[in-house]
This record gives sequence, C-alpha cells and structure tokens, in this order.
Amino acid sequence: MKNNMYIKVLISLLVLTILAALVVTLDIGLKVAAAIILVLFMLKFLGVAFYFMELKTAHIFWKSAVLIFMSIFLGIILIIV
Repeated sequence: MKNNMYIKVLISLLVLTILAALVVTLDIGLKVAAAIILVLFMLKFLGVAFYFMELKTAHIFWKSAVLIFMSIFLGIILIIV
C-alpha cells in the first residue's frame, strides 16, 4: 500500500515536470509562462516534502512552517516576475 502511494506521487511529479516543459512551448508570454512553471514547481515541492520526506506525519509546526515558507516564497517571486 505504501509503495503504491509512492508510485502515484512519482507519476504525478513526472506529469507536473512534463507540463512545465509543455508550458515553455506555448506562446503565452514569458511572465505568464514563468508564473505557471513556478506554481507547478511549488506543487512538486509539496509532493516531495509531504510524501518522500514524510512531512505528513511530522508535527503541525513543521507542516505550517513549510506551507508558510512556500507561500511567502511564491508570493515574492510572483511579485518580482
């Protein structure tokens, strides 16, 4: 059961990576493409953090810290881009 979940997360990470590569080929503008790719990479970050680093079983402080860091980081980067 646990290995099955890891395979699902791995496949979703691969799909997100392929989507990020496909966004580059679209003619939507550099800033919009960069914003979409950053959101996709943040989703990948959450997948890795919660499943492969076992953050889902960690204390609520660490879960909150990761989510707050991700929100602040993504907000700052999207403001710059």
